[in-house]
Formats: sequence, structure tokens, C-alpha cells
Amino acid sequence: MITEYISHLAVRTLEATGYFGAGLLMGLESMIAPVPSEAVMPFVGFLVKDGKWDLGWSVFATSLGSLLGSLASYWMGYYGGRPFVLKVGRYLLLNLHDLEWTERFFHRRSGTWTLFLCRFIPVVRHVISIPAGTGKMPLVPFVVATLIGATMWNTFLLYCGMKLREKWTLVQQYSHQVDIVVLALLALGIGWFIYHRLYAASAPR
Repeated sequence: MITEYISHLAVRTLEATGYFGAGLLMGLESMIAPVPSEAVMPFVGFLVKDGKWDLGWSVFATSLGSLLGSLASYWMGYYGGRPFVLKVGRYLLLNLHDLEWTERFFHRRSGTWTLFLCRFIPVVRHVISIPAGTGKMPLVPFVVATLIGATMWNTFLLYCGMKLREKWTLVQQYSHQVDIVVLALLALGIGWFIYHRLYAASAPR
């Protein structure tokens, strides 16, 4: 069962790295690296549901990781500016198209509430800290909006993982159908990623 293998591998990886590993992954997710929180936090929820991890420490570690990763991106933009971000970002697979779109979006609606809401928007939440930094957004509102938004999002995904773990025997009963869905989603995700990268690479500068 593909789904069972993926979940087992993810849980084993998190068990081996502990809270630090979960926090590191969420830090990378908040730093322009292609590490989706949707692929991390539900499995943290698995560990919490199994009684292997503490709920409070799980939320604390992942939220702290999200904040530190966001601060790293913020400071890159604040002190290094866009050229430095692009130079460093290429090593983290930064998508220039996503960055430019987010920059336009943020500068049109800049503010604490905009930053907070962006923490719940796929793709945008990976890069929103950069225009906040280049735009010299004050640090305290940035930290507050980032911490609250990231904590709410991480906790939501963790809770989803806990509820999924409760129904895991039902998932196993329909393993074949679930595997088809997982393979379809993986194929769509890979296809979207390749198209997005090729589109970004061919788009006029």
C-alpha cells in the first residue's frame, strides 16, 4: 500500500529527528524552500495521536521553526535586498515568478493583516516574508502576525493528522482506492511543479 509506506516513512523520519527535525522542516517551509507544511504537520499529528509526542511541544517546536524561517527570509530582504534574495534563493529553488507575484500582491495591500492572511495561502506563505523585509515592515508587527498565523495553520494541519489517524483502519480498508488517489495527486503535483518551473524560466523578465 503506497499510502501506508509514505506515512510509515514520514513518521519514522520525524521520530528519528524529533521535535528539532519537525521545527527544521517548518523553518525551511517558511524560507522559500519547497517543503510543504501539508506534507509535514499531518504526520506530526500522527505522532501526537499515538502518544509518542506531546501536543504542546509539537505546536511550540513547529511554530518556532516557522517563525525563525520567516525571520531569515525577512532579514534577507531587509538587509540584503532583492539581489541578495535572488542570489541565495536559487540554492533553495526559489521560484522567481512566485516571488514577483507575491511582491506585487503585498505592496498593493501591505500591512499586518495582509501578512497574517497570507500565512494561509499556498505558495504565497513561502515567500511573503521577503517583500515584508524589502518593504521595511516593522519587526514587531511582522513577528506577531507571523507567529499567530503560522501557529494557527500548523495546529490546523496537526489536528487534521490526528483525525486521520483515528480513521486509519478505514483508510486501510480502502487501500487500493486511496493509492489511486495518492498516485493521481502525486502525478498532478509533479506535473504542476515541472510546468510551473518551465513557465517561470521562459517568462520574460
